[in-house]
Amino acid sequence: MRSRSAYAAFGVLATLVGMGAGHLVAAFTSPASSPVLAVGSAVIDRTPVPLAQWAIRTFGAADKAILIGSVIVGVLLLAGLAGVLARRRFVLGAALLVVLVAIAAAAALTNAGAGAVDVVPAVATAVVGVAALALLDRLARRARPATAADDGAARSASPSPGVGRRGVLLGAGSMVVLAAALAGAGRLVGRLRSAPADVTLPAAAQPLPALPAGLERTYPDITPLQVPNEDFYRVDTRLDVPIVDVEDWTLTIDGDVDQEVVLTFDDIAAMELIERDITLTCVSNSVGGEFVGGARWLGVPLMSLLQMAGIDNTKADQLFSTDVDGMTISTPFELATDGRDAMLAIGMNGEPLPREHGFPARMVIPGLYGMISATKWIERITLTTYAAQEAYWTQRDWATDAPIKPSARIDTPQGLPEEVAPGEVIVGGVAWAQTRGGVAKIEVKVDDGGWEEAELGPDVDNDYWRQWFYRWDATPGLHSVAARVTDGDGEPQITEVAQPFPEGSSGIHLLQISVSD
Repeated sequence: MRSRSAYAAFGVLATLVGMGAGHLVAAFTSPASSPVLAVGSAVIDRTPVPLAQWAIRTFGAADKAILIGSVIVGVLLLAGLAGVLARRRFVLGAALLVVLVAIAAAAALTNAGAGAVDVVPAVATAVVGVAALALLDRLARRARPATAADDGAARSASPSPGVGRRGVLLGAGSMVVLAAALAGAGRLVGRLRSAPADVTLPAAAQPLPALPAGLERTYPDITPLQVPNEDFYRVDTRLDVPIVDVEDWTLTIDGDVDQEVVLTFDDIAAMELIERDITLTCVSNSVGGEFVGGARWLGVPLMSLLQMAGIDNTKADQLFSTDVDGMTISTPFELATDGRDAMLAIGMNGEPLPREHGFPARMVIPGLYGMISATKWIERITLTTYAAQEAYWTQRDWATDAPIKPSARIDTPQGLPEEVAPGEVIVGGVAWAQTRGGVAKIEVKVDDGGWEEAELGPDVDNDYWRQWFYRWDATPGLHSVAARVTDGDGEPQITEVAQPFPEGSSGIHLLQISVSD
């Protein structure tokens, strides 16, 4: 049991046990400081924009899972090397494990708002991982006499009694079980701590009527008019979900204001609340992409909060908002205060904000991409200038003034490799035009034919998307099908193709659809 492959496996097993211990400790301290998540977050922060956009386009919502998997694979490859080194001299293998953990600790400390406690999971990983490697090394050395070539020192030719190949295998198997148990316990603690908070939301001062029936009831492949919370898209830089105690949480409004204001959750819930149907869109959404969704939000008008602090004399040109872990987002002051229904939301689709979507509070501003308007887990709004402070996305050269571009998306059919039968085919989807009078018209074009008007679903509000469908008499063969939106001002959407960086994608959504013979 002293082969290189055996020791490589020992290094992997010891590292898995250490990572499990670190993940469990992080569940009690700060989930973001779990070594794997800390390294993953550091990778996200340092990934060039073109590469990050490629990952989002290629992997979609799975990009974070793939990143975490890649980090784990890389770490385990190095862990295998540490095991091989430990076969020669234990101190070398242990040193490599410590170096790996030190990198994770440094990554945790680079997170905004990090403190000494964020190093604790890495320390736990190092201690447990090295101890596990030492135990496996001891079992292997006792199971079979070593030669002088193993470590430069002669050893007894007689193995210790009671330890053999079976004992080593039992020890390795125990490590597998221990690693799984620690990781599972960490996930369980994380789930328990991130369970929905026991919060009862008051009703809006003027509740909105129920939404009309959406087209999805007739054509189920069209995205629902109101996206359920569990299906709502999530795009942010986090690999974990912040755990915020609503009893301790406060919102601070400061900067160039007449007076600093600090509000608790109860303070905000006691204010006059509004309800609004608003569609959110991520700037990373490609043409025809999935990072857009409509929901009903409950909260306080953002202007009401700003007026509490006093903004009549402010020289600020941005709202610099910060979340509970130090993530920052800039919102143009002029756009946040121009009369649109900008709000601090505490409810989503009739429920308290899900933790994944910003509990206990987040900003929601219609017509602006999320990177400049949708701070989740928010705890501070500072009125300042772009010259004085640069937020996360500003530092990465994304646009600071990015209204959402009107666009139409085809949800059904899905295009190649899907094949549809000839005859009547329902082409349908959603469209949005929040900054220019809402959706007025949807048109569909098949192959080289002209643009033909589609039928529209219910009109909820200019700030909300609109469903649509078109009855297509499909003939056998391969066809191109495109859709475009015309806004309330009579302007068709931009046809020029643009990538999401730096101010949002544009272009016509076009699918290749195969119709069977």
